[in-house]
Amino acid sequence: MPKFTLGVEEEYMVVHPETRELTSHEQKIVEIASKTLDDKVKAEMHQAVVEVGTSICKDVHEVRDEIKKLRKNVAEIASDLGLRIGCSGTHPFSHWSKQLITPNPRYDEIVNEMQEAARSNLIFGLHVHVGMPSKSIAMHIANTMRYFLPHLYALSTNSPFWEGRNTGFKSFRSKVFDKFPRTGIPDYFSSYEDYIRYVNLLVKTNCIDNAKKIWWDLRVHPFFDTIEFRICDVPMRCEETVCLTALFQALVAKIYKLREQNMGFIIYQRALINENKWRASRYGIDGKLIDFGKEEEVRARVLIEEILDFVDDVVDELGCREEVLFARKIMEMGTGADRQLKVYEESGGDLVKVVDYILEQTICDCDC
Repeated sequence: MPKFTLGVEEEYMVVHPETRELTSHEQKIVEIASKTLDDKVKAEMHQAVVEVGTSICKDVHEVRDEIKKLRKNVAEIASDLGLRIGCSGTHPFSHWSKQLITPNPRYDEIVNEMQEAARSNLIFGLHVHVGMPSKSIAMHIANTMRYFLPHLYALSTNSPFWEGRNTGFKSFRSKVFDKFPRTGIPDYFSSYEDYIRYVNLLVKTNCIDNAKKIWWDLRVHPFFDTIEFRICDVPMRCEETVCLTALFQALVAKIYKLREQNMGFIIYQRALINENKWRASRYGIDGKLIDFGKEEEVRARVLIEEILDFVDDVVDELGCREEVLFARKIMEMGTGADRQLKVYEESGGDLVKVVDYILEQTICDCDC
């Protein structure tokens, strides 16, 4: 079996410790971090966002070590600057219109084209890269993995609030991002060459200048030999990020194993998978998803348990059994969205207390 190496990117919100509003760090966090963390800490389009990325990791244990180190170090740098960092798919009450855009020709171009859709795109996600032996195998696995995206998305839900309102969604982040073109569940492609023909047509007709402007929930990366999973909210806790990373890796390995045995998984239409994505966004792990094989609704928690059974024969070889089974802990304690809503209800609707909870949880399992 291939190694299926891993790389993880998380987006953090930068918060003023007194107002708990999003605030610009004027790129100081990135400048200071570059002295000790190389290029693992980067600016994002909004100045209230910091992105971190691990190096290429051979397994989830290395991912855990790096994510803990990155969260801890960035939190310490922010603290020295009189700031805090937090992990939530959206900030509970800050308004995007008050936030500054990072000066950069690339961001200027995006804002000029996307206008309000770009300026309002103040959201925080998790991206997981899984290394691939070839582009053709990557496309085969990506086609199959589309089915599982809503299930893992439900586990990651961590953005119930938007601009001071309880949205009624467990993840409103995807609703904000849907305003961009070329987002959401990707189509099925018969081969990697078929996908490249699609990309080349978009470039030829001036829709995009490169394939990185295809922002699907899952994509065969245009420059790296990876599949990149982009559907998840950034999880509140480090161990949730590690769990989701392990699940993506295990599902990839399982699909590869089936392929080597000349076995496949049913390919479902994008329109059907989108039904499950909407349900995951609205209800998280407490709703029902559609089992398209049975053609019936099934509790999301039951389907997640079925995924744990599905990957059971590959997790030991990958060394990620404990990390994969942490999904049960998430279902027990609730996702980030569930926990934010609990604080909101218990505090009588105090969103400041929700932000305080997010800030505390972001570094609670980082050995700080």
